[in-house]
Amino acid sequence: MCCEIIRAHTSADTPADKDRVMWLKAWVLGSPHHCSSTASLPPDSSFPSSALNVATITSRVGDKAVLPCRWKTVLENVPLQDFHIQWMIPGSLVFEQQGQQMWQAGDFEGRVEVPEQRLEDGDCSLIISDVQISDTGRYESFMVVNGPRSVKTRAFIQGVKLFVLDHKSFQSCGPGEDLVLDLHTPHSARLVFQSSNSSEWSDLWMRGDENGERLEKHPVKEQLTIRKVKSSDEGTYKVLDERGLAVSTVQLSVEGEKTTVFTTNYDVAKSSCSVFLTLAVLITSFLTSRLL
Repeated sequence: MCCEIIRAHTSADTPADKDRVMWLKAWVLGSPHHCSSTASLPPDSSFPSSALNVATITSRVGDKAVLPCRWKTVLENVPLQDFHIQWMIPGSLVFEQQGQQMWQAGDFEGRVEVPEQRLEDGDCSLIISDVQISDTGRYESFMVVNGPRSVKTRAFIQGVKLFVLDHKSFQSCGPGEDLVLDLHTPHSARLVFQSSNSSEWSDLWMRGDENGERLEKHPVKEQLTIRKVKSSDEGTYKVLDERGLAVSTVQLSVEGEKTTVFTTNYDVAKSSCSVFLTLAVLITSFLTSRLL
């Protein structure tokens, strides 16, 4: 079996571009001798710069990412039954689907798909559910085309750069209130804490731990709750995945209780004392004069 990679562009704006598209389609559907040597392939520089363009997608941990891909821009007149879809990262196959048969790489198992109905409409976008920081990278899609005499060729369709970011937030609680921390994904494995008065990190929770007096894992939702927040709970909370990568960072501020400050007006008090003293002197003088 022979398989070559064709890097094709997705537009044909000029006559020269149209000629290259026609050459590509002829090569993909051509005779098997094209697979015997890469000399029949034109150099990469013969393709327009658009062939090297890649889409950029940004997502957050735990969300769904859609890596766009349209195969009809390259294989417009090829019947769907004559080819199948592949998605790869450098040096590794991520996803492959041919009819009802599907293969997923271990790190992506249960999280990637190309819906069959959309594929028939020309949409070969890869859907990644519950994206992880480790999913960050460059992805490329290919169509594996069945040629004469069981010869298969592979046509490049789309390149996509995926960036997965962690969650960051600021929260404030009053003393005695509850703090709810989102874990965002079932792959969250650990919660660590750094007090605002310390540079040390301490473990607060690991997946599988039993609920404590103040720290509880929701039985269904990916959430942790810290009961009755205290001033000593103020600081930074980090949720980490199995690889130790940050899923989320929460900066907590604990608002202190308001206290009433009582003040004494010493000038008024001093004045009052002076009045009483003056009255006492006058009364004493009056009584003394009567006795005499």
